[in-house]
Amino acid sequence: MLNLKKDKLSKQKLLYLILIGIILLGIGTGLFYVFLLKKEIKAELLTGIDQFFTTIKTSNLNKTSTLINSLSANGLSLLILWILGISIIGIPFIMMFLFYKSFVLSFSFISIITKYHLKGIFLALTYIFPSQVLNLIIWLLLSFYGVGFSIKLIKVLFLKKSINLRESFKKYTKILGICIIVLILSSVLETYVSPYLMNFFLK
Repeated sequence: MLNLKKDKLSKQKLLYLILIGIILLGIGTGLFYVFLLKKEIKAELLTGIDQFFTTIKTSNLNKTSTLINSLSANGLSLLILWILGISIIGIPFIMMFLFYKSFVLSFSFISIITKYHLKGIFLALTYIFPSQVLNLIIWLLLSFYGVGFSIKLIKVLFLKKSINLRESFKKYTKILGICIIVLILSSVLETYVSPYLMNFFLK
């Protein structure tokens, strides 16, 4: 019994390390990708970033619309990720999703620094903390349980293992509920706290 628990913990630890490795790979790729862009695309990107911060600086940000858009986009991502976890083909897509989210985060971070230099470090930090970091934690947590549930499905369907899928599904759904709560908090912080912090460094 003790050996089984140790084996389970060892497998869970390995899965976490794999997922964290994917996140680090996405972050590393995003950090360097901005320097590989063509000058025209890079200039267009930096112009878009400037417009975004100008909107925040002039207080023209529609907070209600921003909150709805944030909840909609993050909620859709959360739902897609959860659905992938209850399919037998979802594992590679979950990993690609996790890579993409970490790539976008680091790409945005380095792009802001590229545009605003020293001031950009503080702007980039206020952009990713705390909302974007919370989002990344949500993606990691749901990815972990999603991959785990998908593996259990494969074991039951193809290896004929005896696993209580009902209990596993209940736990997976509870994790989804927790992630939804944190996601709502993240969207509120992104809408009402992050712009205020950014505006402090834009003055």
